[in-house]
Amino acid sequence: MLDTVPLQSRFLDHADHYARWSSLAIGIVSAQQLVTMESGDIAMPLVFAITAFGLCAVGGVLLGDALTLRPQEAVRTASLAPRLVRDQVPPRMAPLLLVQAASLVTLLVIGAVTATDPERIGRPGRVITVTCEGVRASLGPWPGLYYSGPMFAALAVATPVCVWALRRIAHGPGDEQQRRDRAWAITGAWGLLVSSQVLLVVVMIFIALTEKACAGPLGAVTIVVICPLGLLSLFTFGWSLVTVVAPRAVDDEAADDGTLDDE
Repeated sequence: MLDTVPLQSRFLDHADHYARWSSLAIGIVSAQQLVTMESGDIAMPLVFAITAFGLCAVGGVLLGDALTLRPQEAVRTASLAPRLVRDQVPPRMAPLLLVQAASLVTLLVIGAVTATDPERIGRPGRVITVTCEGVRASLGPWPGLYYSGPMFAALAVATPVCVWALRRIAHGPGDEQQRRDRAWAITGAWGLLVSSQVLLVVVMIFIALTEKACAGPLGAVTIVVICPLGLLSLFTFGWSLVTVVAPRAVDDEAADDGTLDDE
């Protein structure tokens, strides 16, 4: 039998996959180009590369969600309560990503407050100044405003857009599995942005505090605290990447405990 399904319809059936995978490829290529760009600062290309990759992932998932075909027929619901966003996102990983986001903002704020620029007063800071054996020393790169500005901007743009998309999914049409896939993909894309930035900030702090062994006891405590956060960001980055590529490849037993509200 000849295939009578229109080519446009077949494309739109998988448009979300094409958008997600293409955005990841574009993000990887963009990050590679940004890392290799000429710069007098070794850390800034990494900041731009990580930020660009995360934003590409978020943009691709949102584009794919916008292109996803919605059911044409009326959807009958048997739910006595309205759908909530928290019922659509991964019940175990979403709180973990929120904790990471809060940790990232905290580290960036601390970095902005403690960073200085010895070359020019009033310029956004990118190092931390400490006293080492009676001598003032500058340790860096440090996540001051010089580096954290693009990170703050990316979070400020991506977070409300993702929240809006999740609300639209929760209150929009579609069966339970379709809403789950779309919501998990968006959560994974946002998780890629957050976890990659957390990992970069942790690496920057670790390098700065171990550069000249001048950090002292407070620096040692800081390293002990941030290292587990870095390991956690590696785990969430891997989970988020798999979720963006194939939302159904990841599973959460808690998600199976909920009842379907579509009949």
